Amino acid sequence: MAGLLDANGWPRRGEAGTRVVAFGGGHGLSATLRALKHITHQLTAVVTVADDGGSSGRLRKEMDVLPPGDLRMALASLCDDSEWGLTWRDVMQHRFDTEGPLDDHALGNLLIVALWQLLDDQVAGLDWIARLLGAHGRVLPMAQSPLEIEADVEGLDGVTRVVRGQCAVATAEGQTRAVRLNPADPPVAPEVLNAIAEAEWVVLGPGSWYTSVLPHLLVPKLHDALVSTPARRALVLNLAAQEGETEMLSAGDHVRVLAQHAPDLALDVVIAQPSTVDDIEDLENAARDVGARLLLRQVSIGGAQPLHDPLRLAAALRDAFDGFLGEVGRREAWLA
Repeated sequence: MAGLLDANGWPRRGEAGTRVVAFGGGHGLSATLRALKHITHQLTAVVTVADDGGSSGRLRKEMDVLPPGDLRMALASLCDDSEWGLTWRDVMQHRFDTEGPLDDHALGNLLIVALWQLLDDQVAGLDWIARLLGAHGRVLPMAQSPLEIEADVEGLDGVTRVVRGQCAVATAEGQTRAVRLNPADPPVAPEVLNAIAEAEWVVLGPGSWYTSVLPHLLVPKLHDALVSTPARRALVLNLAAQEGETEMLSAGDHVRVLAQHAPDLALDVVIAQPSTVDDIEDLENAARDVGARLLLRQVSIGGAQPLHDPLRLAAALRDAFDGFLGEVGRREAWLA
């Protein structure tokens, strides 16, 4: 395996598809990764490290480590589809059900933290887990220190309050107006910056907009790398509004909020499912304002659950990666 990788941990050029870096956290990033691994193995996931709830929050507090949960989920999403990979995926995702102190801890979280303590190296620890899973890609933390999300939330009474912590922000009643990070300028692993510089595409979203998608743009080193990368940039929109966090935002508002937090970041493609867009013309205008074309595709599994279908999302991303169409009929084809 080592002979197939370059100095940055990527498969060598020309051997495994388009070089892609995907940003996010939780279930949104997992959906993107399950799709992307169908079309490339030159894949790096850059994962939020602001979680302060559940098993991750407990380990973060007790051991002063990065919250491992979103990193674990990203690794599980990239596992090899062999019996070996799927078995170890299930082991990593297993949660203890006990009345003792291990209750609700995910075994993968404990394994990741154990490797960090043994190796004293966050990236090396995650790479070892990737090898165990036969992962089709690499998983890296967005920062080398745990982050706290702080948000200005306008309540139902019209008063704006400061809310701190990822879980608190995600469940706050009212409209989130802005988010910040503490510390404001955390250290970023050089492997992350190298991956962005080498990428051909970067993908943001879907996911919790204020707590999983936007935080990447608020880390100065990540922000600068995303602005300066020669890679094209895709944004995948959510299939449904999130209660509290984005329920008052239209599809176009999601793009505008991202632009407000990173006004110098241009996009190339915005991917959305037409049945979830309240105003297609407004979304198209919002996409155009950030330099992007709107690509409307059926990407959900269908039914009542707002979940992305890996194969459908993979097809939409492949359409984006395959390049822009000719000038004649370009808008009509992309909106088909």
